[in-house]
Amino acid sequence: MSRTVSSWILSSARNSIVLQGKGRLYSVCIPNRNKIKWKLVFSKTRLYPAGSCSLDNIFSLKKAFRHTSTEEEQLSFQLSPSQINEILRAGELSHKILDLNGKNVNSVLRFESNQLASNTPIEDRRSAATCLQTKGMMFGVFDGHAGSACAQAVSERLLHYIAVSLMSRQTLEEIELAVECMKPVLPILQWHKHPNDVEYREITSQYFESLRVYWQHLLDLDAEPGFSLEEAMICAFKRLDSDMSLEVQAPQENELMRNIALQVAFSGATACVAHIDGVHLHVANTGDCRAVLGVHEEDGTWSTLPLTQDHNAFDEFEIRRLKREHPRSEEKTLFVNDRLLGILMPTRAFGDVQLKWSKELQHSVLENSCDVEGLNIYQYVPPNYHTPPYLTAEPEVTYHKLRSKDKFLVIASDGLWELLSNEKVVQLVAGHLTELNVQKPQLAFEKPVNLGYMHSLLLQRKNRGVASLDQNVATHLIRHAVGSNEYGEVDQEKLAAMLTLPEDLARMYRDDITVTVVYFNSEAIENYYRNNE
Repeated sequence: MSRTVSSWILSSARNSIVLQGKGRLYSVCIPNRNKIKWKLVFSKTRLYPAGSCSLDNIFSLKKAFRHTSTEEEQLSFQLSPSQINEILRAGELSHKILDLNGKNVNSVLRFESNQLASNTPIEDRRSAATCLQTKGMMFGVFDGHAGSACAQAVSERLLHYIAVSLMSRQTLEEIELAVECMKPVLPILQWHKHPNDVEYREITSQYFESLRVYWQHLLDLDAEPGFSLEEAMICAFKRLDSDMSLEVQAPQENELMRNIALQVAFSGATACVAHIDGVHLHVANTGDCRAVLGVHEEDGTWSTLPLTQDHNAFDEFEIRRLKREHPRSEEKTLFVNDRLLGILMPTRAFGDVQLKWSKELQHSVLENSCDVEGLNIYQYVPPNYHTPPYLTAEPEVTYHKLRSKDKFLVIASDGLWELLSNEKVVQLVAGHLTELNVQKPQLAFEKPVNLGYMHSLLLQRKNRGVASLDQNVATHLIRHAVGSNEYGEVDQEKLAAMLTLPEDLARMYRDDITVTVVYFNSEAIENYYRNNE
């Protein structure tokens, strides 16, 4: 099997057309009988200029296990089970909500998350945080394209913008007064991060100033801001995208900050954010990340409830929306090869100013920048670019009132959904949850405990295969997405081959994958309905 997989992969790679260019580019796949041609459009590589820190090693596949090029003479697709686990589990993150005095009133029980890179470095990002000045928790998945810069910025900033949008006038006034008096500012969020998660420390001050201008704008409103949660999420998405666009246009003496702002604006990211407050679940989605609810029905079966709609050329609503926003003369050129203007798959995204700004503004910003070629940023105006903007960051927001039968929420980048259906994902999470629940009572100790009983218990555990089970359900999903065969079973040889794909080939077979699974506290949800009948 492994020989078959590896031979097919190498043959397809070495016989395909490879177009040399600078850095990682947008690509348009054009089928042409026996070969695939890639049209390279926008360039985007380094996040930082030479000599500064880099994100290249964050969450990238370990070099010891992964080939760097199909041109290597000796390619091996063999990995031991422990090596496979080391790769798959490198990005694991989990957090359990504290149970105070035996009464966990939070509707979120715990969450588990993981990432697997295809691009080097990975272009996906994720966020999770507890709101400290307002109620609830937030979870986000961000799928970058043309580099990781935009996804990185959105992952750091968007949850703050949402939280500020939800604050009362009194809280905003207290925060503004603290800033004016140069006193410590009330913390807005408690982040739940992986040890390898990074942030743009060099540009934090600019991000804070932009956020401050936003809350000052809210304070300037005549009345209490009073956003509904849906309005707050929409306003936050749009305001952040606008701020990123304005920041790159503003004069900037600091070259590093200028370069980061350029990278952020000229790359792009889709985003899916869930806000959970008690039984109230809101999901805001821009692009083609996805959120799906796992529901345990009364008859014991599991059902799937999608909470987002992919924004792309296959969504009839998006096609009609774009046709309404542009002249009839452009109807045939809005989508080419199922891509917006023949370039971009998602029809909503942060950044991507090449599809939002006028030609004149693009030219002006790039002309006044120091070394855009060094950053591999080039002005490219696609054919039939007449009435920008063609792209928006405005999200669709879905509200769902949680029920006791709603057991978990899966938020993931399209790298997962390209390989597994909604139904398969829910089935895998449900099976994982059931297996863990079944095992717990079986592993309970009986008194008195002696060595013979312990040995027997360990043998039972080994025979049930508990040791080989991924404790983190996000890892469980990624393992199945990457390694499943035609029967839906994980094939270790296929899994090893897919994990060792050379960097210049991996993206042809799978995208970056980011998964966050949020488990709900059924007891807390039931108590809510019991107390509010």
